[in-house]
Amino acid sequence: QLQLVESGGGSVQAGGSLRLACAASGHTFIKYCMGWFRQAPGKERERVATLYTGSETTYSTNYADSVRGRFTISQDIAKSTLYLQMNALKPDETAMYYCAAAPPGSGGYCHSLGEAAFAYWGRGTQVTVSS
Repeated sequence: QLQLVESGGGSVQAGGSLRLACAASGHTFIKYCMGWFRQAPGKERERVATLYTGSETTYSTNYADSVRGRFTISQDIAKSTLYLQMNALKPDETAMYYCAAAPPGSGGYCHSLGEAAFAYWGRGTQVTVSS
């Protein structure tokens, strides 16, 4: 059973940066589709970024248009930790940020998987961006 625990959220001013971490226990990331999602109050949850690890040396990433160039998803396989570096944050990016994992065999490319394919979710970490 894969367990995910997020950390690193907090309050920053617009233009600031935060680095979120997602510690996984129970399984390696390899062959999993890992993703960061966010949900603002009153809004639907949206995908922020995904990372697929094919092996210890190969991986692919994908980003929502709204964050491309400002956010970076990465991992430390040895530590079983997923990261999301967020730069130039905007007030409308205030949300609960979730880490999620879709197991091998979920079907389709990582970046195109629906939320239902992500079988494992963390409890989230709050990010608040003030203007």
